Amino acid sequence: MLDQLVQYDKELFLFLNNLGTTSWDGFWLFYTDKLHWIPFYAVLAFLMYKKLNTKMFVLTLVVIALMILFTDQITNLFKNFLVKRPRPCHEDDLVQAMRLLKSWCGGKYGYFSGHASNSMAVAIFSGLMLRYKYKYLIYFLIVWSLTMAYSRIYIGVHYPLDVISGMLFGGLSGFMFYKLDKYLQSRFQLK
Repeated sequence: MLDQLVQYDKELFLFLNNLGTTSWDGFWLFYTDKLHWIPFYAVLAFLMYKKLNTKMFVLTLVVIALMILFTDQITNLFKNFLVKRPRPCHEDDLVQAMRLLKSWCGGKYGYFSGHASNSMAVAIFSGLMLRYKYKYLIYFLIVWSLTMAYSRIYIGVHYPLDVISGMLFGGLSGFMFYKLDKYLQSRFQLK
């Protein structure tokens, strides 16, 4: 059963990965790079800052930093110690059939995707935090995160199950840390 699921995952990966074309490669390489999203994160932080007083904003930034640290470390735990599923770009039987857009495709193991996990955590946390004023923002953020997850398949570094698992974990993490932030905001509200 598990072997069949892994085989379906490889087949779906090859299908999705090979949908790519050279005319879109630059876009997806740009999109998947976390550094290009710093201005976007700054805008989200600014919108949160407008909602909160300075002390509560700093508290929220600490919660966000802990959330990203948490999702990153749990991702690494699964990748390197628990599951140890090689990335598609480290599978000899796939390399000739896939499109790999980067010469270095990441560490040896890829289950589950840190990009997918972190982006969905940010999407859920920020969407819930800002829904009071921007009620449709969460939908935009989820689409942004889904696109980030797909970019990992497109460039050839993750299987679909890697990104689906990462998104589910990230969504749960984003919700839990949002609840933690709400609790801390009510507990330590400084007037």
